[in-house]
Amino acid sequence: MNEKTTHFGFQDVPESEKAGRVKGVFGSVASKYDVMNDVMSVGIHRIWKDAMMDWLAPRPGQKLLDVAGGTGDISFRFLDRAGHGHATVLDLTEPMLVEGRKRAEAAQMADSLDWVVGDAMNLPFDDNTFDVYTISFGIRNVTRPQEALNEAFRVLKPGGRLMVLEFSQLPNPAMQWAYDRYSFNVIPAMGKMIANDRDSYQYLVESIRKFPDQETFLSMVRAAGFENAKYRNLSLGIAALHSGWKI
Repeated sequence: MNEKTTHFGFQDVPESEKAGRVKGVFGSVASKYDVMNDVMSVGIHRIWKDAMMDWLAPRPGQKLLDVAGGTGDISFRFLDRAGHGHATVLDLTEPMLVEGRKRAEAAQMADSLDWVVGDAMNLPFDDNTFDVYTISFGIRNVTRPQEALNEAFRVLKPGGRLMVLEFSQLPNPAMQWAYDRYSFNVIPAMGKMIANDRDSYQYLVESIRKFPDQETFLSMVRAAGFENAKYRNLSLGIAALHSGWKI
């Protein structure tokens, strides 16, 4: 039987190959990942992540699972807002976690952090373990995003919350056209200049275009079992926050 295929950017590839290709992309850009985020978004990704924390409103003592957590941005913000708690940063790509451990925040919060190499579709944790599950600019890289959402539901405690921050679609076609021109013409060139890696950033731009729009993804969150599921657009829909609760 022919193996199922999925998208890797604008390419169709066997599902069994996607995870390895994604690891290759992020392994390649790990050392420049934080710098490139600032350059690509003109620093706006920081505002989006702060908006995520504002809506999430971390509370003292909560346990966070930050999937595709990379260099720890979300976990550091969560622990800072919570005052005290615990964050587990899980990522498919070990070099991203290595870069995260080098950051000053990681040293300051070492007793409250775990770093785990793992797959969003097969989490190495027991049912009903975490109070909060976050995934920031990572779920579009998962081979089967619905399975990742199902796993999020499984590992959250009853009363736990899911929060997904991801690039999305602008509702205005003219604005989307302008954003596409910037994305496809500028971002890969920046990747070449700053990270010496045009291909990885070409993939990242293409992966955004292949990801479901806000309403479609909201239906996936609900299909995983989450209640009171909602979303908020950020920067007119360049990014979106999706929230849901395990009731």
